[in-house]
Amino acid sequence: MKLSHFGFNLPEELLAEHPAENRDESRLMVLDRAKQTIEHKQFKDLIEYFNEDDVMILNDTKVFPARLYGNKEKTGARIEVFLLRELNEEQRLWDVLVDPARKIRIGNKLYFGDDDTLVAEVIDNTTSRGRTLRFLYDGSYTEFRRKLTELGETPLPKYIKREVEPEDEDRYQTIFAEKEGAVAAPTAGLHFSKHLLKRLEIKGVEFAKVTLHVGLGTFNPVEVEDLSKHKMDSEELFIGPEAVKTVNTAIENKRRVCAVGTTSMRAIESAVSSNGRLNEMSGWTNKFIFPPYDFSIANCMITNFHTPKSTLLMMASAFAGHDFIKRAYEEAVKEKYKFYSYGDAMLII
Repeated sequence: MKLSHFGFNLPEELLAEHPAENRDESRLMVLDRAKQTIEHKQFKDLIEYFNEDDVMILNDTKVFPARLYGNKEKTGARIEVFLLRELNEEQRLWDVLVDPARKIRIGNKLYFGDDDTLVAEVIDNTTSRGRTLRFLYDGSYTEFRRKLTELGETPLPKYIKREVEPEDEDRYQTIFAEKEGAVAAPTAGLHFSKHLLKRLEIKGVEFAKVTLHVGLGTFNPVEVEDLSKHKMDSEELFIGPEAVKTVNTAIENKRRVCAVGTTSMRAIESAVSSNGRLNEMSGWTNKFIFPPYDFSIANCMITNFHTPKSTLLMMASAFAGHDFIKRAYEEAVKEKYKFYSYGDAMLII
């Protein structure tokens, strides 16, 4: 399939600026692939579609406050620094994006915070907006990380035009977030409340946790018409023995295995054995899933509503079927579902 197959008209007012008042009361569109039917529900109605020994695969990555604002030496120009990944703990080297990039050259220094106790030196250019920074801080590594957290803010996506609000620190994080390392939330998981998780647990649904640290590459625009030429950025991935056992038992017993989000789906599809079972994995994945694609592990998926021509829409399309997703998205626009990170959810069974 080509990039142009994934374009559609998305009215700007349908991009969600705020989350639903209660996590599990966002809207839920249910797509039944066998019956080709579409139902409109609330997210907490999800429980109706799961039974004892079914499995939900959750991404337990935790978003860190990756957006900092510093001042350039001499000129004092305000520069946004978006932390992408740590390259070297000992030397305090980080891959970052800077904005405006044209002002930032190798050798420049940036000062952070009112007291300027945190300084960063630009030591390399990586991409047009990418730089490698060496942070200079008089203190232990633990104190340095604490300082980054203190100065950083919740990295809401750029489409959200408002200022970051106190509620974002909590709401742009899943309630099962444990392992820090993501610069964007695994957004399908944002809809789960503690109450809903407990109800699912009481019903006998099992949970398998995997970790995929979401990077900004997930949201990079696809700029080639031939999808086979698009390269995804690599993201760090961990799948442990407990998750493997839970998922493989469910597959053998022909239970429902549900990937919660495109990140969980990419994680498990990056660790498939030759006989269609889940393997343990610790490493990096740059897997790009687009139609046609044969999924090996999950037979059910929860995902948000995605923007036109995005890799996330392509994965949902591969799972549900291109024509079915197209019809569902037309319905979503008509029914004014909210899209993107703080938007509504879709269950594909």
